[in-house]
Amino acid sequence: MVKMVEFTVFKGSKEGKIVQATTKKDIKADEVLIKVTHSGLCGTDEHFKHADMVLGHEGAGVVEEIGASVTTYSRGDSVGWGYQHDSCNHCKHCLTGHETLCPERAMYGYHDFDQGSFAHYAIWKADYIFKIPDSIPREFAAPLQCGGATVFNALRSFGAKATDRVGIIGIGGLGHLAIQFASKMGCHVTVFSSTDSKRDEAMKLGASEFVATKGVKELQVSGKIDHLLICASFQPDWKQFLPIMAPGGTLYPLTVSQDDLTIPYMPLIEGELRIQGSLVAARAVHNEMFAFAAQHQIRPVIEKFPMTVEGIEACMKKLDEGKMRYRGVLVAP
Repeated sequence: MVKMVEFTVFKGSKEGKIVQATTKKDIKADEVLIKVTHSGLCGTDEHFKHADMVLGHEGAGVVEEIGASVTTYSRGDSVGWGYQHDSCNHCKHCLTGHETLCPERAMYGYHDFDQGSFAHYAIWKADYIFKIPDSIPREFAAPLQCGGATVFNALRSFGAKATDRVGIIGIGGLGHLAIQFASKMGCHVTVFSSTDSKRDEAMKLGASEFVATKGVKELQVSGKIDHLLICASFQPDWKQFLPIMAPGGTLYPLTVSQDDLTIPYMPLIEGELRIQGSLVAARAVHNEMFAFAAQHQIRPVIEKFPMTVEGIEACMKKLDEGKMRYRGVLVAP
């Protein structure tokens, strides 16, 4: 028997204002009904606030109902979901554990416009939600669904080793998590920020060294960088950073931008450098991220806001102004 559920959601609008609305959905046999308790706010949500769609993709909550064919979850389970909602499950990418590259992938902002994590409930396919470890409170698990999965995937899926040097540009929503994951993986972590204002925080999070970049012509580091994660909201001055890359090193643009990537040509050739695209984590890597975060007590630094129209707007305003430290979390009633 298919059950219809009606619940409150919070949408973007043409004017960029948050609008409270109602969604009605069936719980199909392969789906679960989740009572949302927390949602992270990601920079990607800012890109869709002018769209007529439910916002949010860093959800955490409790399973309240399960479809007839669901065997992997039970009522009361603490679960979450992220950027991807579905895939074809039969193409080469899906069959090799790279479903994020599936031609039929269903991603936030492009599918399922009638629901998101800015809501009181959500209904998702059981195959695309994740069990949250008992040791991670949901208020901290929510930002890991995208922010944590994004930086962990870059490190885990493209060959970073404990003996490598990892550089991280920007100490924000992504960067402060990247510092923790890279340091707990055993890497030497060099953090780059415009000024010294976040030096102490970076070192407490696990940085090995800190470099302020503003007004500096040549960056001074203790060793060449093997993996450089770009976590800032703007493109760096490549003429500063390419000279400190190790031969064969890799650059990872991780933040969302509609601008062209403009970079000096010859240093890439001469140093045999790579530019590596990295989307969110596939499901197997996402589960590894949660297990790793639980084992090493990795936690986002959060600020909490009520999941109301006013609370969401205040949260988004603080992020837009660059004042968030470091992930906003909406708390559902």
